[in-house]
Amino acid sequence: MTKTSIQARGLAAAALLAASLGTVGAARAQSRAETLRYVTGAAVNTLDPTMPGTTREAFAISLSTYDRLVTFGRKKLGDSFVFDLDSVRGELAERYEVSPDGLTLTFVLRPDAKFQDGTPVTAEDVKWSLDRAVSAKSLAAPQLLTGSLTSPDQFKVVDPRTFQVTLPKPDRLALPNLATVYAIIINARAAKAHATPEDPWAQGWLKDHAVGSGAYSVDVFKPGEQVVLRRSEAWTGAAPDKPAGFKRIIAQTIPDPATRANLVEKGDADIVIDLQANDAQALKERGKLKVIATPQFNALTLISFNTRLPPFDKLEVRQAVASALPYDAMFKAALFGRGKPLFGATWGEGDPKPVFPVPQPVTLDLDKARTLLAAAGLPDGFSTTFSFNLGQAATAEPMAALIRESLEKIGVKVEIQKLPDAQMSTQISEKKLPFFTEGIVAWLPSPDYFYRNFYTGNQRWNYSSVDDPVINELANKARFERDAAKYDEDARALNLRHLALMPQIPIWQPNQDAVMAPSVEGYTYQFHRQVDYRDLSRK
Repeated sequence: MTKTSIQARGLAAAALLAASLGTVGAARAQSRAETLRYVTGAAVNTLDPTMPGTTREAFAISLSTYDRLVTFGRKKLGDSFVFDLDSVRGELAERYEVSPDGLTLTFVLRPDAKFQDGTPVTAEDVKWSLDRAVSAKSLAAPQLLTGSLTSPDQFKVVDPRTFQVTLPKPDRLALPNLATVYAIIINARAAKAHATPEDPWAQGWLKDHAVGSGAYSVDVFKPGEQVVLRRSEAWTGAAPDKPAGFKRIIAQTIPDPATRANLVEKGDADIVIDLQANDAQALKERGKLKVIATPQFNALTLISFNTRLPPFDKLEVRQAVASALPYDAMFKAALFGRGKPLFGATWGEGDPKPVFPVPQPVTLDLDKARTLLAAAGLPDGFSTTFSFNLGQAATAEPMAALIRESLEKIGVKVEIQKLPDAQMSTQISEKKLPFFTEGIVAWLPSPDYFYRNFYTGNQRWNYSSVDDPVINELANKARFERDAAKYDEDARALNLRHLALMPQIPIWQPNQDAVMAPSVEGYTYQFHRQVDYRDLSRK
């Protein structure tokens, strides 16, 4: 793309943003300082985050329009703030208690909690909302399952302000699950007015209507184009007794990354988080904008083998490939070094750490790779395909070229497959790809959650099709372990077993580069890897 065409697209997008300032009427037009303008490459496709196919950008909208019983605190990671899985505080709940046996969670609602139509939030609304989450056909039920939240029978109204959850076992992730985007509390009266026998949970209506108690209400919703939010003055969760920092949020879809970079650089947008790594680096070097680079500590990029397909069903083959990858060159070519490497570690006493992902003791060693191939009965190598999602081409393509070049040196011939998103998804689900790169993310980044979701069971996310009794037993045991020291022992054992089996190679955690105007403050990296508009203000 030429510089002229980039500028032209930037001017056109800026005109759209400017026009959007008038879409809610002059009577409510706010000054530039009071409006946050956010641009993204993807689209907001629904106002109900539980709907199948919901985009991450839609999650960001719902986090601001709906409240949950609880929310995550935040902590410092390097120079950035990130969400804190181990710090759960009340959101709609004024306070909560966990029983000594870990089986009962009791929540007392804030007396001033109100929906955006002015009606009070009651325990009946909470029960209807969580009944919906575990009962409706949606994204919510499988997520809440990971915290042993599975049945309406577990949810009880004690009185109008008191609500209880009972668990079959003291699941360490039950409470954090209630802080995720799926555990939204809906105005039950408003939703039930639009329910039908065919749609008892009003999914059709809630897709286009937000009836929550959150920091913002929806003024304009144009699916795939733009969302305009208006601040709720009654919501005071941004700080003690204060509403959110901006009076209005404009979230707009701008597909071209160069145009998004141009808009934020010129001041026509305030914040963007999905630029290409080279654009973020260039903007940082020019020094006019604030760039907050946070390694996505609850996400990682990996290279996966299908352990059911020859020759990757042989451990020595997987180990040989792990010894033949040009890790440093891939990291520089794909990410321009912007992220956290998960290779080249040296494990000493006390390693591996009881976290996941953990940097791996893998390095480029072609002689070792050749020896391992010979031990696998393949001294002359073999042929295979290496696949990646076209949507990830900016990082995956240079990585794939380097992998092919390096593996050729040990006799492994690689054909690169660039697959459209839908085809890639289907091939992964059907377990047809022998060797590929993908990313995984855990909203609740504890080791047992990662291993249960990505290394057990016959399901899509178990990319490597690993079925190991040791991993299965350890992951399920750790899930219900309440003793911190014993949990750490299980986590270390899981990491050791993963390295011994080598079903996948974690290679890095890419940065989330939040590029914003110098006047924007409060950015926190959140579990869903999107902007939480409630965190932000302008100095």
